[in-house]
Amino acid sequence: MSTSIDRSNRRRRFAPGWPLWLFTLTFLPLLLSLGMWQLDRAEQKRALAAQMEQQRQLPAAPLGELPADTALTWRALQLTGQFDPQHIWLLDNRTRNGQAGVEILQLFHDQPGDRPLIINRGWLAWPDRRHLPAVPVAEGELQLRAEVLPPPGEGFRLQGGSTSGWPKLITHADPEVLANQAVLPDLPLMARLQPGSPGALRLDWPAMPMTATKHTGYAVQWFTLAAALLILFIWAGLRPAHPESNQHDEHD
Repeated sequence: MSTSIDRSNRRRRFAPGWPLWLFTLTFLPLLLSLGMWQLDRAEQKRALAAQMEQQRQLPAAPLGELPADTALTWRALQLTGQFDPQHIWLLDNRTRNGQAGVEILQLFHDQPGDRPLIINRGWLAWPDRRHLPAVPVAEGELQLRAEVLPPPGEGFRLQGGSTSGWPKLITHADPEVLANQAVLPDLPLMARLQPGSPGALRLDWPAMPMTATKHTGYAVQWFTLAAALLILFIWAGLRPAHPESNQHDEHD
């Protein structure tokens, strides 16, 4: 008799109820899709890093000497011209080592051709929010080395900022908006100064917010959760065999 009971306890059948099916079929595809999305983001970051490295290996060149179809993103440029003393933007909510500040964007007229660019001169501390910070002047004809930036993404934009008078306080560097404010005929290139350029402020540019390795790590976490959910689904779906069916098996 005891042997029959032991065999009955060991025999289990897979019969998950509909709530368990519903829960698993809802969350398992979600976890897998999140993992695939993180892998796709990792591949995008690897492609971006490769593009940045390739462009940065190229020597700095004057903008007017580059063919019109040249890929300019992350390309180093050798610029000669003047900063516009009026058109200055203060890009708000930029911190360094926990200290509040702004990044200084200023219109630059590259020669020959008077091609306008908006140059990020670097970071400037803003300790007293009651008054706009004093922007150091960069006058005369200057020779700059600047790196072209990609178009900014939509991202999260804070509301507010000054809309009248100069300099203007902004929370997002949208080339179209800046072009309209400066009454420019075309969208300007956005670039940031490189060390050694006159007029440069603090240039410790933040690194990319997330690397390909981190995205891959997040993908592994999502896939691990998916595997754990599948194992729990199988474990919870195994139920003891019905006693009548076990007795029928014993008689057979």
